[in-house]
Amino acid sequence: MLSHAHIWSAIEALASRNNLSPSGLARLAGLDPTSFNKSKRQGADGRLRWPSTESLAKIMQATGTSFDEFARLVGDHDDAQYDGLPSGHFPPQSNGIPLLGFAQAGAGGYFDDAGFPAGQGWEQVDFPTQDANNNVYALEVQGESMMPLYRDGDVLIVEPNAQIRKGDRIVVRTKDGEVMAKILSRDTAQSIELLSLNPEHPNRQFAKTEIDWTARIIWASQ
Repeated sequence: MLSHAHIWSAIEALASRNNLSPSGLARLAGLDPTSFNKSKRQGADGRLRWPSTESLAKIMQATGTSFDEFARLVGDHDDAQYDGLPSGHFPPQSNGIPLLGFAQAGAGGYFDDAGFPAGQGWEQVDFPTQDANNNVYALEVQGESMMPLYRDGDVLIVEPNAQIRKGDRIVVRTKDGEVMAKILSRDTAQSIELLSLNPEHPNRQFAKTEIDWTARIIWASQ
């Protein structure tokens, strides 16, 4: 039976087949990049939100996918796969996830508006837990500025859509292209305060208008 989880999972699968994040798929189809974000899948009142038929038609046209092919993606997931999974959560993907260096993350043109790697051709890395999905990617630490917690060559798995709270380890990219891994100390409507992982480096504070994106670190290869 068609369900809310099935239809959103098919959108995730279509994005993955085209080496895109859900936001990248939305942009390719001429939609708002946040159209397929997890936050758009359930209203504030708890009611489930479904993608419009117009949105589905646009992503199928943009990717050259027939209705029958999209229907097969929907049918690839039976209800048993979703037992115990809250709405908007999906089974692990079998493919690797994009891997970028911190230098690439700081350069222009590598990310979409939602903070996901844009385009194709990235190196990939397998996510070594059961929680991998199309909403995560990997960053490789470069240099010693994050010692002693993260060393040169460590791989950080980050999730841009994850809610961040005080004390979380996060990656932050400023609009000037600076990328850093810090600990969230304070987050207000006007500013964000960050604690440095390396005691030799100063803590930082930025106005929200200076921040391009943030992503929570959910795993590190140590």
